[in-house]
Amino acid sequence: MAINQTQQQLDHGRPVPDPAEGRSGTDPRDPAEAGTGLPGQPERAPRPRPSALEQAGGVRGVIYSALPVLAFVIGNAIGGLTTAIIAALALAVVIAAERLIRKESVMPAIGGVFGVAIAAGISWWTGSAKDYFLIGIWSNLALALIFGLSVLAGRPLAGVLWFSLRGKSSTWREDRRARRYFGVATIVLTAIFAARFAVQQYLYQADEVGSLGTAKIVMGYPLLAVGVLAVAWAARAASRRSPEAGEAASRRP
Repeated sequence: MAINQTQQQLDHGRPVPDPAEGRSGTDPRDPAEAGTGLPGQPERAPRPRPSALEQAGGVRGVIYSALPVLAFVIGNAIGGLTTAIIAALALAVVIAAERLIRKESVMPAIGGVFGVAIAAGISWWTGSAKDYFLIGIWSNLALALIFGLSVLAGRPLAGVLWFSLRGKSSTWREDRRARRYFGVATIVLTAIFAARFAVQQYLYQADEVGSLGTAKIVMGYPLLAVGVLAVAWAARAASRRSPEAGEAASRRP
């Protein structure tokens, strides 16, 4: 009894500890709260944004995108248009199935089959093997015009796409130097699309199916990588000059 009274006197005025206090963020009893950013809990590390190469499926995805074109060119040289269409479609389906088995992104797999099917359908409908490349040729012209006009309008499309994909606002356009950097990147992309159109349209007019396939592969991802590097350079340079970068810097402790 005396012991209890003494303990009550010692505890008098002392706050009763909360059982929840003292639990660390790694407490196995609270797995749902670990890394949630709640008070006393560690912040969850943000997931890194996938690069352009990763979004394309990595090196394997780049190779896969070129295989149906190669199969079409070889099939056309060996057995004619029908053989070329069957070879391209069959290989596109096999690639899509392999991607699904590996549990990769579904969209590249479906998009690859869909793109090959449309190109093959146009070629079958016209009866000309070179028309397999028709959509790609005129798509490059359309993209060259759109990107070029965006520079003339003072809204370089490289910057618009960059900040839109990152969920940022459009205040970067208020910085003349930022517009200039992204304008240069947009001009680089415009030149890439225009070069694709010029070369492939020339080969199309010359009815060079084999050379068309080679040009489509060589001027595909390799040139696009140059454009991505130009956009990355513009983003790095603009981040030091844009209003968004200035606001972010002013908020830093």
